[in-house]
Amino acid sequence: MNFNFLVQKVCQRFDPRFVKLVLLNLMARPKKHTLSFEQLYNFDMIGICSHHSDYRLAWSLNNSLDLHLFKCDEEYMVTNKKGEIVSSHSMYECHDEEDRLDYFLIKNKAQGKFLIPEKPTIDYFLFLIDNVAVDVSQLLTQLKGINSVLGAFEFDPEEIGSAENLVFN
Repeated sequence: MNFNFLVQKVCQRFDPRFVKLVLLNLMARPKKHTLSFEQLYNFDMIGICSHHSDYRLAWSLNNSLDLHLFKCDEEYMVTNKKGEIVSSHSMYECHDEEDRLDYFLIKNKAQGKFLIPEKPTIDYFLFLIDNVAVDVSQLLTQLKGINSVLGAFEFDPEEIGSAENLVFN
């Protein structure tokens, strides 16, 4: 059955002007497809307030929590939508083979820009990637007991808009 034959059959039942109008509307209407996705976060996020420098805080965390944070060769780069580097932040990492998780300690403020702009009062963020072994509330208690730490707070990445820009490899 070809298209013209189908149009003739429809025109016999309905007013041809109406059929023509409907067909023109159908052909002229572009189809819209909307892609939506839900961001899944594979990390726990802890904000740390400290007046100490990044290396001194990393040293204190290593001694108190039995971690092995070391300074990364490259800093954590924040880019805009065009791919241009907006800021670079000091970063320390630790790979825990026993618990199969990675720790990242990243300075929040660098060059007047923030890693997480929604939390300007936080000095550092400690990220626990793929954490299933460490109790975050217990870790918070331990962090608050360290002299270099003035305060430690757990944040839900889903409630922080800029958290969707965080990528850990």
